[in-house]
Amino acid sequence: MGLVLWIAMCALVGLGAAQEATSGARLLASKHILNQHLVQKKDVTVQYGLHNVGDSTAYDVHLDESNFDKADFDFVTGFTQAHWDRIAPGANVTHTLILQPKEYRIFNFTAARVQYRTGEARDAQIAVGWTSSPGEGQIWEINQFNRLFAPHYADWITFLIMCVPTVGIPYFLWHTSKQRFEISRVATKKQ
Repeated sequence: MGLVLWIAMCALVGLGAAQEATSGARLLASKHILNQHLVQKKDVTVQYGLHNVGDSTAYDVHLDESNFDKADFDFVTGFTQAHWDRIAPGANVTHTLILQPKEYRIFNFTAARVQYRTGEARDAQIAVGWTSSPGEGQIWEINQFNRLFAPHYADWITFLIMCVPTVGIPYFLWHTSKQRFEISRVATKKQ
């Protein structure tokens, strides 16, 4: 009996600690590379998502991306730093960054930093977290990418032009022979 009472007491304490841990603002942050192939001098779309799973509003939310250096990337659209005044409980926000890699290589896409206050007061607790990390990605050289994945229209047109003599000449010979045979067959039937 004492053992059952002790287990029930531990479960209640654990449940109370779990509820206390989930109270307040809690942000889940993700970082996704939306492109299937990363190509040199082509747009790469990076999307950040923040979702408040806590039961109160997150205030003064800052997203800081320090992974993309201006020496390695040209920035097309978006900013490496974003700010939201507040994110309500259960709400989510997204931020998109579009950039172009300057050179081809394997690139390590690391996490971005997220910082927010758990309360509205200026002296409220500041929480710091990180987005998910997409990991390494191969940035293809544009010529190699085109060689592997382009539709090769010029190659197909050249192939068809090269096929015309090998298919067309035998067809032309067969057709002229057939016409001569039909003319001679019609002439023999009339006689």
